[in-house]
Amino acid sequence: MKRVVVTGLGPVTPIGVGASAFLEAQHAGANGIGPVSHFDPSELSVRIAGEVDVDVLAYLDKKATKRLDRFVELALIGSDLALADAGLDADAVAGERTGTSIGTGIGGLDTWENESRVRFERNPMRVTPFFIPMLIANMASGHVAMRHGATGPSTSVVTACATGSGSIGDAYRIVQRGEADLMIAGGTEAPVTPMGIAGFAVMKALSTRNDAPEAASRPFAADRDGFVIGEGAGILVLEELEHAKARGARIYAEVVGYATSADAHHITAPAPGGEGAARCLTWALRDAELDPGDVGYLNAHGTSTPANDLNETLAIKTVFGGRGDAPPVSSTKSMTGHTLGAAGGIEAIAAIQALHSGVLPPTRNLDVPDPELDLDYVPHEAREADVDVAISQNFAFGGQNAALVFRRHA
Repeated sequence: MKRVVVTGLGPVTPIGVGASAFLEAQHAGANGIGPVSHFDPSELSVRIAGEVDVDVLAYLDKKATKRLDRFVELALIGSDLALADAGLDADAVAGERTGTSIGTGIGGLDTWENESRVRFERNPMRVTPFFIPMLIANMASGHVAMRHGATGPSTSVVTACATGSGSIGDAYRIVQRGEADLMIAGGTEAPVTPMGIAGFAVMKALSTRNDAPEAASRPFAADRDGFVIGEGAGILVLEELEHAKARGARIYAEVVGYATSADAHHITAPAPGGEGAARCLTWALRDAELDPGDVGYLNAHGTSTPANDLNETLAIKTVFGGRGDAPPVSSTKSMTGHTLGAAGGIEAIAAIQALHSGVLPPTRNLDVPDPELDLDYVPHEAREADVDVAISQNFAFGGQNAALVFRRHA
């Protein structure tokens, strides 16, 4: 089997766009949560979100954006950033040895809402002819392939909040099998819309700290009251090791393990005790041929919901043991909010940057410890750490779990 390395990072997040900006924001424990600005949220019970501050027209042609949903725009920006970070130009990327694996949990939600208004307020036949191509989930992967001339394997994972991790995992397998030399992979999501917020709010899944948005995302804290919805993209360049070495590429980390599992328990709630998540972690370590004690950092799903944070902690304890044995754990969602299908991509980047920089990102807002959650969650401030192996894990509605294992490349 081929060895697979990460050579490019393209984060598009509420705390920073581009690898350097995202890394600096993590180290500063930055806050990306604020009042919703994309639309007037006054009719909603939740009026805060993690929004990306990016000039889309600095990357994309204005005419083209009229035919793209925001989730695709964010993926295109992320792919441009990742390829530039990898030092790859158009000639080096185009062709059948380059593929795409970019997913989204929901797809073109903004397009659906806008065109539904046209259908009901005007006339069904006034709906844009680009409605379906703007809406469907595979279009992030498709548009990135078209933009860069990548005619190799192309796929789109849709596993809700585990989408980004699954997309990277599938890309890893494709390169590992020798079906491509290079894969552009990750997740993207643009759910900060009236229906996106309303849908999660009526489920009581969201934090209602409208008056204190900077403190709303509180993973692992005793007073956590739900997640904060966010948008973004996390795109990586995965490359076959010898291909990367031949062109003198900078190597951030090696991908050494991946696993996915199902809770087969409930449409939204995790399996009791984190049983499904623990199984996924165990399989990912087995795939990497590593022991639990080899892991130096775990980037958690860490949503700031009561059930997730408890069961994720129990899963980590099942695999690694208690505080004295488990690695440091942190949730970058405390800074970015929960970007749903993009989370796995963004958080994989965070885990890789922790390996590469030797600094672990903190968990913000962990002011009131929960006595049931007693791991080392790297509270408040980033921490220097010499880490050789890091894991990024994500869990999803439908009980779908995914975990990625990265190792420092010597």
